[in-house]
Amino acid sequence: MSAPPPTPVGKRPVVTPGRIVAGLCLFAPFVGILWVDSYARVEPKLIGIPFFYWYQMLWVLISALLTVIAYRIVRREEAARSAEKSGEAL
Repeated sequence: MSAPPPTPVGKRPVVTPGRIVAGLCLFAPFVGILWVDSYARVEPKLIGIPFFYWYQMLWVLISALLTVIAYRIVRREEAARSAEKSGEAL
């Protein structure tokens, strides 16, 4: 295996509060689904569906929403960063 190419000066990965929020948005579904003891039960039922199943289906929707939020946060930061760089170039 070859070593990764060196990162050019000024091209370091940037950790910002927005990216931390985006990361938390992507991490939350893992916690919600992998913490099985929190939802391993039958009650309360929702239209006859045990809690175990409708909780997991709810996380599908929540995960999609959180992914969209994370995507928009990162895209907004990238756009602001590229606008800042193009302003510097002028």
